Amino acid sequence: MPARHFILTALAAIAGFAVVLACVAISLPSLNGLRSNAPAASIGGPFTLVDDSGASVTERDLRGKPSVLYFGYTFCPEVCPTTLLDLSRWIKTLGPDADKLNYAFITIDPERDTAQKLHVYLSSFDKHIRGLTGTPSEIAKIAREYRVYYRKIPTDDGGYVMDHSAIIYLMGPNENFVSVIPYQEDDASALAKLKNLIALTPSA
Repeated sequence: MPARHFILTALAAIAGFAVVLACVAISLPSLNGLRSNAPAASIGGPFTLVDDSGASVTERDLRGKPSVLYFGYTFCPEVCPTTLLDLSRWIKTLGPDADKLNYAFITIDPERDTAQKLHVYLSSFDKHIRGLTGTPSEIAKIAREYRVYYRKIPTDDGGYVMDHSAIIYLMGPNENFVSVIPYQEDDASALAKLKNLIALTPSA
């Protein structure tokens, strides 16, 4: 990717993160730890998408387990693969407890990211991570619900890249917003948040 486009993408991702973080900060006193009893935030909501196997998925399918959600796209040059590699490493570190969470990579580029494309792409990362796609309107809807920033940027060769926010959303077992993991957060902090999220899993 030309340097100019890479810089635009990086700057927009930072801007998007700031927008989401500001929204979160209004709802929660702190992002340093998980707060299962925090006031409800206006993040999250109903959706209907398709997973990377072609099966229909709604928010109801995630209920009963806390969820780890990341919005990105398969053509992303750096931020998305870096985040998914980080997440894959954390999942491995969690061991058997990793099964107590849902993990989803939700595309913000539905024009190119078909279910099959997501399936092939995610085969390079931990098998727990499920890909979700949909129509442009379905993706726009879930992006609004999660306060996700994304924007298509045309490139000189006639293609495009996607600017987007770059945080991982941590959601409770009842779809309630809990916290976020910022881009490239250190392992100790991210794992502490994931372990605390696991603690919210209802007992069998």
